Amino acid sequence: MRVVRPAVYILASKRNGTLYIGVTGDLAARVSVHQQDVVDSFAQRYGVHLLVLYEEFDTMLEAIAREKKLKKFSRAAKIALIESENPDWRDRTDEIMAWRD
Repeated sequence: MRVVRPAVYILASKRNGTLYIGVTGDLAARVSVHQQDVVDSFAQRYGVHLLVLYEEFDTMLEAIAREKKLKKFSRAAKIALIESENPDWRDRTDEIMAWRD
């Protein structure tokens, strides 16, 4: 049975590169789709494959509200948020792939 874990996430092409913000109920599956380039998308066109930040929420409504707020941030504010949580811009995909088990 699929377990919904609402989350907002930021993917990057590289440190200080192109950013993508999304929301999902299955972060592991969604990041996998982005990284495999299985559909023509922004992630595929701009190579945003590094999961540099994610935030979990109790409800999808909370996650969607946070996504909308983050998308209004300036680029500088988005970078500051990433660097406050992940100063090395490390790909955190391995952390969330454990969610699939």
